[in-house]
Amino acid sequence: MTTAFDPLDLAGTRLANRVVMAPMTRNRARGTVPTAAMVKYYAQRASAGLIITEGVQPSPVGQGYPDTPGLHSTGQVEAWRAVTDAVHAHGGRIFAQVMHTGRIGHPSLLPADLHPVGASPVRAAGQVFTGTSTLDFVTPVELTHADVEATVEDFAEAARNAVAAGFDGVELHGANGYLIHQFLAPNTNLRTDHWGGSPTARTRFAIAAVTAVADAIGAHRVGLRVSPGNSYNDIAEHDHRDLYPALVDALDPLGLAYLHVLEHDRELTLELRKRFSSALILNPLTPGRVTGPAELDLVADGTADAIAFGTLFLANPDLPARLAAGGPFNEPDRATFYGGDERGYTDYPALATA
Repeated sequence: MTTAFDPLDLAGTRLANRVVMAPMTRNRARGTVPTAAMVKYYAQRASAGLIITEGVQPSPVGQGYPDTPGLHSTGQVEAWRAVTDAVHAHGGRIFAQVMHTGRIGHPSLLPADLHPVGASPVRAAGQVFTGTSTLDFVTPVELTHADVEATVEDFAEAARNAVAAGFDGVELHGANGYLIHQFLAPNTNLRTDHWGGSPTARTRFAIAAVTAVADAIGAHRVGLRVSPGNSYNDIAEHDHRDLYPALVDALDPLGLAYLHVLEHDRELTLELRKRFSSALILNPLTPGRVTGPAELDLVADGTADAIAFGTLFLANPDLPARLAAGGPFNEPDRATFYGGDERGYTDYPALATA
């Protein structure tokens, strides 16, 4: 019987175990450049089978939150190299999550000549914290066909930069209401051109971005995260049970490293698992609680190849050892999740010092 503590091969990237650190925004960059604290934070968690970083913007206009890192400048690449070197020195594997936030953000977070963009000019309900105040989301500028093609190339260039920075691969963020998800969802994609309309047409941007990244760095280094049926960031998907199987069917021949599902529908998860030939990483649906030890059984029963842990990994840098021992587990301090200093970031103790 396979367990979460057995090795896993991701299309050539060998993982020591199947306990994955989920991507988590922490707002600890210096502007858009990774810091020494981030080097320590990721190195502390290198016992994960795979670390997936916080969302990293592929271009200046792709930034939606303050103090989030990018992968579009030489300085960012050099700073990320310190992170990947530290993780590898501790025996870990690390993928960069490339996240273009699209309409989620605010002009005050961007250079003066930029404005948030989207699949269609549909403003998201809600607000964003800009670092100094909380402001309403704005109506995004609709990407033209040429803009869409340029944005696809931004994803590919960010992937090249990720490899140059020493990452083992990249994960494209197609979930949680960000740009790729905005093209997938019918309430945010009102287009009638090549990039919108039917469920199949709404998958084209995701397919184009994934394909371009696979062409740039090799499909074996590429994963995709999706969240079918997820309403986060004002998304409404009434046809997700048709759209996501079509998306997976189109991507499966590429031979990607993995599909990462942020789950909202177990029946659909199982359907996608049947259709996808490579590894499935699952961030399982656990209403009312965080993903915990009980979810390790989803590897044993074949539901997934690996399990992604978010909050529990944030508070427990040596999570695989704690899961293997049955605990104890540090309690997360939610007040320190976003921004700040080392408190609630790099000061959670490991078992040896707890």
